[in-house]
Amino acid sequence: MTTQLTDKNPIFRFGYFTSIITVILTLITFGIAICTPPLSGPFCAGNCFEYPYTDILSRFPRDYYWMYPAVLLTLSYLIFMVCIHNYVVEKKKIFSQIGVLFAVISTTILVVDYFLQVSVVQQSLLLGETDGIAILTQFNPHGLFIALEDIGYIMMSLSFLFMAFAFSKSSRLEKIVRWVFIISFILMIISLVAVSSKYGISREYRFEVAVITINWFTLIIAGIYMSIIFRKH
Repeated sequence: MTTQLTDKNPIFRFGYFTSIITVILTLITFGIAICTPPLSGPFCAGNCFEYPYTDILSRFPRDYYWMYPAVLLTLSYLIFMVCIHNYVVEKKKIFSQIGVLFAVISTTILVVDYFLQVSVVQQSLLLGETDGIAILTQFNPHGLFIALEDIGYIMMSLSFLFMAFAFSKSSRLEKIVRWVFIISFILMIISLVAVSSKYGISREYRFEVAVITINWFTLIIAGIYMSIIFRKH
């Protein structure tokens, strides 16, 4: 028994620090994103950019700052999910493994999406190469960037749902994390149905804002409780 606990200590220690880092990165990314509200689409209050978005160079680079910590946050989220997978009991690892697979899909989509913005869109704007920018830029409320974020964060919600069923119902802390993940998924579904019912395919980034807010709050709350769980071990 002593040997088994000693062997698992590095997992708990790594999980503890990963949980803390995930919470910190989420708060940083959230804060920067809030300070750069969208200047196009349904939530734009004034001086909005419109198609073909060739004049968005004036917002470079400030409107792209949040994407750098967002990439780190997304990678940290994936590691966080792997840590949970290694924490749960063996008989429930089928659920956590599915959760990790959805996390891999989510991370791949989101990292590619953000990296395209900071590496392709920015460079193209600086060189005056604006052909095709309209479909790629984050300022297009129904462009490729928003669509990839939508599916990326839907996959993240699915990873939360399956990971929830890997937790024990007997532990109070695990039960809290379990319900945080389940409620997060339910809120995502409600948001998707509500926005789609009202706006149809013209939902633009309304759902994107909702699902990002839901998932980032989920990472903050779950990260805090998981750090406590890992710390206890």
